[in-house]
Amino acid sequence: MDNYRVAAASSDGIVVNQHFGHADTFYIYEVFAEGEYRLAETRKVFPVCHAGDHDDERLAENIDRFRDCRYILVSRIGPGAANALERAGIVPMELPGVIGASLDKLVAYEQVQNLC
Repeated sequence: MDNYRVAAASSDGIVVNQHFGHADTFYIYEVFAEGEYRLAETRKVFPVCHAGDHDDERLAENIDRFRDCRYILVSRIGPGAANALERAGIVPMELPGVIGASLDKLVAYEQVQNLC
């Protein structure tokens, strides 16, 4: 398993608690081959959703800002945004909860995927 980056949508840097389209802050974690991880940076974006409207141009801009991430952890994500991320090679995962616990679940998932 190689190192990779994960973006976690969080309002406080403690829990994954933001819907992808409403989030303006993502905490970027570096996950190392042995399953350990560390906070690498905090990244600000403009939310994609505003009062029920979706900004497709802003969605594309935000996705470009996460091209260095393999996964994005969110509390919720709509199918349009999820599909757009997947087309860009980024896997969205709904894993709400404490960021560390969500990352532990993701690392376990990656380890199982690499057994095949």
